[in-house]
Amino acid sequence: VVMGKFKAHELRGKGKGELLKQLDELKKELSELRVAKVTGGAASKLSKINVVRKSIAVVLTVINQTEIAELRKTNRGRKYKPLNLRPKKTRAIRRRLTTKQMRLKTLKKQKEIAYFPRRKYAIKA
Repeated sequence: VVMGKFKAHELRGKGKGELLKQLDELKKELSELRVAKVTGGAASKLSKINVVRKSIAVVLTVINQTEIAELRKTNRGRKYKPLNLRPKKTRAIRRRLTTKQMRLKTLKKQKEIAYFPRRKYAIKA
């Protein structure tokens, strides 16, 4: 099974089933190359290990990106999104009150503001 480098833009047009089949083939090839490495294979086979590993990474990346793009499409406009579509940020930021929640005033504070408005003074020039 001899395969060259994979380009992401070439893989994007293919379906998920086809990509998964390609991934299996690449993994099989990688295991064969690793066996060749242990048994003392040719230098050309050893140098190919790196190419196959990178190709596996490209295929997996394309699969993940297409899945996430589909999820974004299906979850557009919904109140709750899957965790992997929400902004990561930091744990502290995610738990913080929203700006709307922070601006809310208690009933007592609202009455206080209504009954005791800010005093305006005319300053003599």
